[in-house]
Amino acid sequence: MRKILLMSLLSVAGSFVYSQDLSKFKLYRPEENAAKEIKEAVKQAKAEDKHVFIQAGGNWCIWCARFNEFITTDKTIDSMIVKNFVVYHLNYSKENKNSKIFKKYGYAQRFGFPVFMILDGKGKLLHIQNSAYLEEGKGYSKSKVIEFLSNWSPAAIDPANYKTE
Repeated sequence: MRKILLMSLLSVAGSFVYSQDLSKFKLYRPEENAAKEIKEAVKQAKAEDKHVFIQAGGNWCIWCARFNEFITTDKTIDSMIVKNFVVYHLNYSKENKNSKIFKKYGYAQRFGFPVFMILDGKGKLLHIQNSAYLEEGKGYSKSKVIEFLSNWSPAAIDPANYKTE
């Protein structure tokens, strides 16, 4: 009986910790003009020979907060992102669903949140990634995230890297 009570208390405490973390999570900006910001990200990506990495979600989304913490605290992943991508956080919330943007990029919200979109330096959608495939337990798999980022880096899809003799 004590074990059950202890497990219940730990479970409630764990939920409380996550909800507290989420209350401080303010990565997404519902008031922002997403079309303008994505256009600027594309312009920057083109100038820097990078792709645009759009993380779509909202401040209400625990998995969005977990992913952001995961990629920003892991030095290997953070370095891969800085080297290869311009990052934009696309808001989806009751305040602003950014419907026109999601329509333009193939209704990525169909996969749930967060969902990731990769654009090239011309703004062309290259890939939509369902983040559930990158999850592991209550977080994300380092190897799966690295594989995803590697497979959608500019070098990975550069035809010059696949010349045959």
